[in-house]
Amino acid sequence: MSTSLWLALGILLLMLVLFVSNRLRLDLIALMGLLALTLTGLITTGEALAGFADPVVLMIAALFVVGAGLFQTGVADALGRRVEAMAGQSLAGLTAVIMLVTALLSGFLSSTGTVAVMLPVVLAIARRRQISPSRLLMPLAYAALLGGMLTLIGTPPNLVVTAQLQQSGIEPFGFFSFTLPGLVMLALGLVYVLVVGPWLLVERKPACAEPGEPSWAELFAQYELDQQLQHLQVPRHSLLASADVSSSELRSRFGVTVLAIASTTPKGRFVRKAEPGTMIRDQDDLYVVGTEAAVAEIVDRFGLRVVQRRAEPPASLLLVDAVVPPRSAFIGRTLRQLRLHSGAGVTVLAQRAGGSESVFLDLDRPLAAGDTLLLTGGPRALKQTARSRRDLLLLADLQSEVSERASLAPVAIAILLGMMLAMTFGLVDNVIAVLLAAVALVLTRCVSVEEAYRSINWEAVVLIAAILPMATALDKTGGLALAADALMNTTGDYGPLAVMAVLFIFTAGLSQVVSNTATTVLVAPIALQAALALDVNPYAMLMAIAIAASSAFATPVSSPVNTLVLSAGGYRFGDFVRFGVPLQVLMLIATLIAVPLLFPL
Repeated sequence: MSTSLWLALGILLLMLVLFVSNRLRLDLIALMGLLALTLTGLITTGEALAGFADPVVLMIAALFVVGAGLFQTGVADALGRRVEAMAGQSLAGLTAVIMLVTALLSGFLSSTGTVAVMLPVVLAIARRRQISPSRLLMPLAYAALLGGMLTLIGTPPNLVVTAQLQQSGIEPFGFFSFTLPGLVMLALGLVYVLVVGPWLLVERKPACAEPGEPSWAELFAQYELDQQLQHLQVPRHSLLASADVSSSELRSRFGVTVLAIASTTPKGRFVRKAEPGTMIRDQDDLYVVGTEAAVAEIVDRFGLRVVQRRAEPPASLLLVDAVVPPRSAFIGRTLRQLRLHSGAGVTVLAQRAGGSESVFLDLDRPLAAGDTLLLTGGPRALKQTARSRRDLLLLADLQSEVSERASLAPVAIAILLGMMLAMTFGLVDNVIAVLLAAVALVLTRCVSVEEAYRSINWEAVVLIAAILPMATALDKTGGLALAADALMNTTGDYGPLAVMAVLFIFTAGLSQVVSNTATTVLVAPIALQAALALDVNPYAMLMAIAIAASSAFATPVSSPVNTLVLSAGGYRFGDFVRFGVPLQVLMLIATLIAVPLLFPL
């Protein structure tokens, strides 16, 4: 191997190590690799920047806007809330309807956005029917992944393999080229969940003991705060009298959170939410949450009187739990830095790390994707903090009001159908069709310009744009040809199905720890060269790669949708391994049977 190839492989290996370590953002790692390739002379500046003008990158960015139009007009929410009406009384019927509706949405919207819409709905159904959420949430996540296989725009790997064909001068996949194999995989996944689910799906205790939204007492018990809520009284001449909640430093210094303040006046007793600027007066009653030692410290320091050590929470306050979604702006920032209490009117009472059962409150711990937070605040403040599910996904149905743009839902659907027709019949290039749809949604006010820009997942866009030149570098240095030759030498003698199986296993395995889009960018050229060397149908090899890239079932970190349901379902890492690996094996077998039938080798 040449020195340039060793250098390119070294940069790629270092990038993969950084991807797996999860210490840096994926887009930053990709940019670092891009700069390394450029500074070492492996690619030119023009080749380095070519990814940012690639049609795939522009399509993915525009598709986020198309999805935002359907979300903002309430199309996705309306379909999600029809789930219970369409399902029967059986658990199997409910599971099937949830999976089918989720897959349908995921075929046209991002899988993460689809799960963000469906998660509160499914949790509410589980509470009403007294079903453990763990019975429904993993099927929900898997359905979102399977639904992405149904259309060209369902998931970025589909766009990547299509672009690989086009760049090689081969007719690309059409809009519905993925539908038949996708339906096979969806049917297999549905049957697997319904048949094997009762045996392998873990059943956790329901979040609440009664139908409806969980009560204060239930959420307090769930987050182990039921022993920490105390009722204190501020005596006359206390050092706390005439101070406000913020200046008292009860939370920032002593770790004690004031939930509510009750005051007695000639007109009666009034309970107020403890905002940062709320004044504390003589004879006020404070409802506080904190460890026994922390509360004892403020009682001694400020001369407070303990009225009740195991108090009942004020019924007038709203309490909800929420999940930090992947790519949230909160990730990597601490509660102290976010200043939710003083800046947004939302108070975090407790935290739970993703996949962990331990509960804590640490104002200086950086948040991570999958963390759950117990929040209190007004409905408007909670929604504004969540920012349409981008930064926090509320697990209570506070989004139930009809969208302000519900009247524009038919317009959004018509624009989506127009885009699909243009792509299906080749009226314009695919990228132009998607850009036209995005612009039309903005012009018809289905989504504002500001919402359109906020809806774009810039991390994913930059990641793809920056990783594409790595394929160029491997091609120039002979790395792709070497990989294809190695693949042929080891499995070529066993026929194209053996090559397809190895490519599927490698793609699916790498996608468990690295972005499936980045994996597809690297593997698709190898698959195409292997197909040409074997003189077999390239569509079959690339379709297998696309399916493998979307088969991220085996770990909770393999896909953002798995991370979203991790804490809400009370799952552990091993639950995904136990339930996901057999499905992964079935997907491999189904691909080796169905793909050659639909795309003859």
